[in-house]
Amino acid sequence: MDLQFVESSMIQAIGYDEDTETLLVIFNSGKTYQYSEVPKETYEELLASDSKGSYMRSFIIDCYPYTSVRKR
Repeated sequence: MDLQFVESSMIQAIGYDEDTETLLVIFNSGKTYQYSEVPKETYEELLASDSKGSYMRSFIIDCYPYTSVRKR
């Protein structure tokens, strides 16, 4: 999965696996979450949004199943 580094006060990088519809989000806090069942369109809208944090809060957080990814 390739990561896209983004300009955001909330998010450092975003990755997406189209085959599994998995969205990976690395927050500036260092926490990493993996969201499941995320359509490609939602990922593309997130990347295109002017405020990625607002988009995450409105359309992804608490809208899709997620797991916390442990640091290695």
